Amino acid sequence: MKIVCVGRNYAGHVKEMGNVLAHDGPSEPLIFLKPLSSLISSGDEIVLPPQSQEVHYEGEIGVFIGQRLKSVTPQGAIAGIAGLAPANDVTARDLQRKDSQWARAKGFDTFCPVGTPKATTDGLDSLELVTRVNGEVRQQARSSEMIFSIPQILSYISHIMTLEPGDLVLTGTPAGVGRLVSGDRVEVEILGVGRVTNTVRG
Repeated sequence: MKIVCVGRNYAGHVKEMGNVLAHDGPSEPLIFLKPLSSLISSGDEIVLPPQSQEVHYEGEIGVFIGQRLKSVTPQGAIAGIAGLAPANDVTARDLQRKDSQWARAKGFDTFCPVGTPKATTDGLDSLELVTRVNGEVRQQARSSEMIFSIPQILSYISHIMTLEPGDLVLTGTPAGVGRLVSGDRVEVEILGVGRVTNTVRG
C-alpha cells in the first residue's frame, strides 16, 4: 500500500497559501507521498511533534484503489475506485515552508487520519467536504471546485506510478486550513459518505 497525495488542487487554497499564479493554480497535479506510518483511524490521536510549532489540518477526499491502474484514461480510472473516505492531510506548515520538499512536513506519525471507506463512485464531481474544529466549520467545498477532478488525478498518477489495490489517493484540500493545538477535536466529513474524527495531543 502507498499513500499518494495531491497539493494545491483548489484555487482558494492556492490563493490562501500565497502561491504564484493563484488565479490559475498549477498546470498539472502536484503529487507527493505520505508514509504508511502516518496512517491512523477515527478515534486515534493526532500527536503534535516537538519539531513543529504550526501544525495544520487539511480536510480531503480520499480515494481507495480496488483495481490496478496503469496508464489509464480519466474515464478508465473510475473503474479502479474501490471507495471514498474522508481524510486529513495533517501538515507541519512551518517545516513545509522551511524544507525544499514536503516529506518531513507531511510525514510525521499520526499525520494521516482516514475514515472508513464507502464503496461508491457516485457523484465524483458533486461531493461535499466539510472540516470542523471543536464543532466549528472551518472548510466547506465541493469536489466540482477542484482544479483537477478525481478521474484526472488518478489518470495522471497512473502514468507515473502504477496504482495497486489498497493504495490511497488524497485529492487536495480547499481553503480554510488552520492551526491545531493540543485538546482540539478535528472532524473531516464527506456528506453522505462518512467522517473521521480525531483529538489532538501536544
